[in-house]
Amino acid sequence: MRNLFCSLAGLLLLSSFSCLQAQSGSDKSNFQQVNTYVNPVLPGDHPDPTLLKVGDDFYHCGSTFHFTPYMPIYHSKDLVHWEVIGRVLPPSKAGWVTDRPSAGIWQGAITYFYGSYWIYFSAGGQWFCKADSPTGPWSDPVQVKTNPETGPLGYDNSIFVDDDGTPYMVIKNGQKTNRIQALGRDGQLAGKVIDLDWVNRKLQYSWAEGPVMCKRNGYYFYFPAGDVSGGQYVLRSKELTADSTKWERLGEFFKPITDPNVGFRRPNHMSAPYQLADGTWWCIAQSYEKYDNDDWSGTGRQTSLYPVIWEGDRPWGLAPTTQPIAKPKLPQSGILWRSAQSDNFEAGVLSNNWHFLTKKAAANYSLSARKGWVRLTPDSTRTHLVQKETDHYYTVVTKVDLNAINVASKAGIYLTSGNQKEIVRLYTGFDNGKKIILNFNAETRSIDNRFGNVVWLKLARFEHNLTAYCSGDGRNWISLGAPVSAVELDKVQPNYNSWVGTSVGLFAEGKPADFDFFICKDGYSSMPAIGYSNYYGVEKQVKGNYKCVTNTSVDGGWFMISGVELGKGSVKTVKLEATSQAKGMIEIWLDDLTTGTLIAKIPVNVTGAADWKTFSVPVKPVSGHHDVFVKFPKGSKGDLFVKSIQFTK
Repeated sequence: MRNLFCSLAGLLLLSSFSCLQAQSGSDKSNFQQVNTYVNPVLPGDHPDPTLLKVGDDFYHCGSTFHFTPYMPIYHSKDLVHWEVIGRVLPPSKAGWVTDRPSAGIWQGAITYFYGSYWIYFSAGGQWFCKADSPTGPWSDPVQVKTNPETGPLGYDNSIFVDDDGTPYMVIKNGQKTNRIQALGRDGQLAGKVIDLDWVNRKLQYSWAEGPVMCKRNGYYFYFPAGDVSGGQYVLRSKELTADSTKWERLGEFFKPITDPNVGFRRPNHMSAPYQLADGTWWCIAQSYEKYDNDDWSGTGRQTSLYPVIWEGDRPWGLAPTTQPIAKPKLPQSGILWRSAQSDNFEAGVLSNNWHFLTKKAAANYSLSARKGWVRLTPDSTRTHLVQKETDHYYTVVTKVDLNAINVASKAGIYLTSGNQKEIVRLYTGFDNGKKIILNFNAETRSIDNRFGNVVWLKLARFEHNLTAYCSGDGRNWISLGAPVSAVELDKVQPNYNSWVGTSVGLFAEGKPADFDFFICKDGYSSMPAIGYSNYYGVEKQVKGNYKCVTNTSVDGGWFMISGVELGKGSVKTVKLEATSQAKGMIEIWLDDLTTGTLIAKIPVNVTGAADWKTFSVPVKPVSGHHDVFVKFPKGSKGDLFVKSIQFTK
């Protein structure tokens, strides 16, 4: 992989974004600064991604399926860090859309033309909403009209805007219908249809779905996906024409994988590529995550950022890799790495990060019934409030108020597969008395509730293991026992989990329950070093019986744990579990290694070959939601191993 590009002739853009593998970066600043990223940049369920560039801003949307409010809009300045800035369609305006898993809304193609933002989607036909800003408000949905010549408009369509400003719908229906047609100023189809049904007449590309287009050097490039699980292809033509003889099939879009450790294989449903000011091109694409004997497909289709390399007029997507890649040369924005977000429920409106699995649940919460709390009010079934799960390592904490008086009364932390067939619940409830219970399939952990109606609950995920705790004050925690395996939740589900991934959040059954806050990655719980989201110059190892991280260069190295919640400024110390064969100084930074804040320098002494010790230092008051960076010292490599980091109050 290290020499992948060296053998490719004519790569004029090589110097702009060479693939910076962990041990091959020639720029030593990479070991001390955040110049690189690793995929996925949109972890968790982000299927069928579309990408829009307007000015210096980027926007992403994709398929929502039955998650509502529909079509969250993501914003980025640098293509690496993303935040949800709005949602297009509330359930109150989507009465015809079904809650059934695998149904709902597909596509979510965000675009800009004729001076407005538009988003086209499929839900029993093609529809669009329109807005002056991607944050909304968005118009009521309008159905796109078709005609006998165009035929059914299908699903997973996209919008291509030509050099002259003319927008076209890139249409996909079934396995053999691929067409293109212009759009008028009213957003409706106009002009003659360009029939490309020959593209997949022999099922060359399985489904030839999710087609997108771009234009470069006078060539039109047409990118169809193979199917949901992989395959991405490219065709080109000098004319936007139905004549198959004018199009050239170029084959696979992504370069072959040479990194044996890659878990995100066969990316597809890519966005249309965009060119930046420095001449580089980029796209995003989805993949399921799966390793040898370690399946994370249940998380859903996660979205990664890929450089696009041009060999003359032939585009190639960078092969998926586990190694760091040079970031696009774009300004930093202050947006943090995409993670599940904490919420103290003090705002007057619900955060855009939350979604519901049913329209009914979207009406069963209140932020005003009890100030600073969210109240979930179930009917005869369960109600919930959830986000997309984004990590393999985290600790969820909540504080719940429920008087559980019978077996029907339950409230607490909730994980569910996309098809809602695999469900994990940690809750305060009733079973021959008030209990704290962890339940998943046939496994149950239970202890007496000695705290009363108000209980703190904690669920710690370490890969596929889920461990439950409870507390009466949020400081002193009691374990419910051995972890429960979440393999059945995390692995591939029937019908690909009904096309969506795992959600994590809160639930109530039987009677209303109040929640004071939701924390997804608690900084006051031990955070495994191997749970990092970005890194450079480090690697994971096993030391004794523990997984840990060490640096691989005398120039240092770093790793970043995303989305850490530190609350309202009560931090007193930060501590590391480490073992070291030489003295060293570990630095702890918040949010960035250049523009962020250095909050601690932790001296680490010699401990012995595999003797784990805790090293801690005081920290000035810090608060809020942060990406936490751990930076290794210069001077030696493989001497210092970090197992975990934790803040204390």
